[in-house]
Amino acid sequence: MLKRLSDLRKNRNWSMQETADRLKIAKSTYAGYESGYRMPSIQALVEIADLYETTVDYILNREEEKIPKLELTELLVLEERVLLLDHSPLCVEELIDFIAFTRIKRDLKKSLD
Repeated sequence: MLKRLSDLRKNRNWSMQETADRLKIAKSTYAGYESGYRMPSIQALVEIADLYETTVDYILNREEEKIPKLELTELLVLEERVLLLDHSPLCVEELIDFIAFTRIKRDLKKSLD
């Protein structure tokens, strides 16, 4: 996790202070995450993953991909259609989550059948 956090930050050319400011935490707190001196809470991990536009699993070295892959046909549908929820359009991240949720639900149904 430590190397991934550092790499994600450095790939954006952010200082530890800039990163901490974006997360609304103290620089020492974020530095503790990167050094291993401190472990982030689950909520902090989610916020860090959102900031870096990746997954918690990627940060925790549980997967190799930085972001979920979508098939080309799914990307084309995302560009051509607008999906509303509570009268508001879903953003790309919400659409990606929607697709991931649907895949999990389908897999679960298949395993129960």
